[in-house]
Amino acid sequence: MDFASTLSMYFHPKATTTTSFTADGCMLLRSRMFFSTKLHYVHSGRRRLQFETFAIKNASGSSGRSARGRRVYRESQSEAGPLTAVPVKEIASFVLPVGSFVVVTFVMWKLVEKLIMPKRSKAPAAEKKTTDGVKWSFAAGTNLLPNFGAKIERESKLRLNDFAQELRSFNIVDMSEEVNFAANGITAEGIKAFDGILQSNIYLKTLNLSGNTIGDEGAKALCNILVDNNGIQKLQLNSTGLGDEGAKAIAEMLKKNSTLRTLELNNNLIDYSGFSGLAEALLENKSLQSLYLNGNYGGALGASSLAKGLEGNKALRELFLHGNSIGDEGVRALIAGLSIHKGKLTALDIGNNMITSKGAFHVAEYVKRSKTLLWLNVYMNDIKDEGAEKIADALKENRSITNIDLGGNDIHAKGITAISEVLKDNTVITAIGAKGAEFIADTLKYNNTISTLDLRANGLSDEGAKCLARSLKVVNEALVSLDLGFNEIRDEGAFAISQALKANEDVRLTSLNLSSNFLTKLGQSALTDARDHVYEMNEKELSIGF
Repeated sequence: MDFASTLSMYFHPKATTTTSFTADGCMLLRSRMFFSTKLHYVHSGRRRLQFETFAIKNASGSSGRSARGRRVYRESQSEAGPLTAVPVKEIASFVLPVGSFVVVTFVMWKLVEKLIMPKRSKAPAAEKKTTDGVKWSFAAGTNLLPNFGAKIERESKLRLNDFAQELRSFNIVDMSEEVNFAANGITAEGIKAFDGILQSNIYLKTLNLSGNTIGDEGAKALCNILVDNNGIQKLQLNSTGLGDEGAKAIAEMLKKNSTLRTLELNNNLIDYSGFSGLAEALLENKSLQSLYLNGNYGGALGASSLAKGLEGNKALRELFLHGNSIGDEGVRALIAGLSIHKGKLTALDIGNNMITSKGAFHVAEYVKRSKTLLWLNVYMNDIKDEGAEKIADALKENRSITNIDLGGNDIHAKGITAISEVLKDNTVITAIGAKGAEFIADTLKYNNTISTLDLRANGLSDEGAKCLARSLKVVNEALVSLDLGFNEIRDEGAFAISQALKANEDVRLTSLNLSSNFLTKLGQSALTDARDHVYEMNEKELSIGF
């Protein structure tokens, strides 16, 4: 369907108008100006709409105005067909202001749209009852709650209710494998909208509600819904304001749920009582494999109670307790429980827990005996040289750990020397975080397994950077990622590293991080030049972060 039209107007900024309608259907502007349009259809095999004329004229002719104030506008339309039947001959000496013109144009085009656009036919109600799958995406912080203030709780529930009602309208519902509701202002009231949907849904595998302040009440409502769910395998409730009561509700759900594999409760308000409830659930649950409790308030008592739950558990594979202030006593109790644990733990995170060399002794004992542990994080504690030596001795007997992080532990030359000696003969460890650049640099000359080296926040300064630079000059077939962020390195250290990269024609390094140091544009320029040199020599991309 096509149509042709011509709109010719000349504007004068001083004109003012009022609008009314005449008896013959024309729109009258300022009592003397009118808008006249005639429409007709031309049938040539298909319906076609054309304008016969489209003009604005001054109804008073020349009275009150001199001929000088009038303008004649002519337009040739060789291809317009009937549009040339009545050409535009003149236009008013005063013209339509912009605002009135917009109104008139809007009205006319709305009329045209109604005439030429076919009406949409409504789909039968039955067509809404089946679907191959509904795909939902709720981007964090953008979808459910555009408004704030007093309406937040009500809006949250209403929007989720709409979501739930639409799902109920289908006989077959595929919620895809993941629905992300993170940071959308959902409260406890909003959680109730999931009732009746999640119990029977078997398609959804991951449900992310992190960043919503659902609190204990919301956790209880959610657990009542999920207790019989047979589909969800990963539940993320990070930073949701959960306390002990919410943790206990989750624990009760875990006792009955047999499909959940990963549970994330990071950065909440769970104390000893909540840890104790979760520990009881571990004694009965046979499906949970990964438990994240980072950034809570477990303390020594919480770790001790959790250890009792681990003793009779066979399923758990990964335990994350970063930042729980468990201390030496807590780590002692935890290690005791893990030693009895009948499962195969592969990852343990006890970083940032105020563990000293005394606690490191218990960690070392567990490392000696473990045959399944692959990843161990002791980052940001206070084990010092003595603790490092104990863990180094344990690594001599361990043949499973591939990644260990000892960064931020105030380890000096003595401790690093012990670790370096172990790494010379170790063929398993591929990534390590530690302090003591000189000894680590010597280790890199002999070890052919370490591919990732994390030395962030160890105060290496320019001297440490120079030590590492000497090692980088030597052909190293394993190291591909080096992190030197937060080490007080200045331009002198950057120059040493850049020269080393240029000297090694067969460098394997693909990632070098020097962010949060004290580099000026001179140091950055030297590193950029080294990066370009590496690419020119062996056509390998080297990413350098400042």
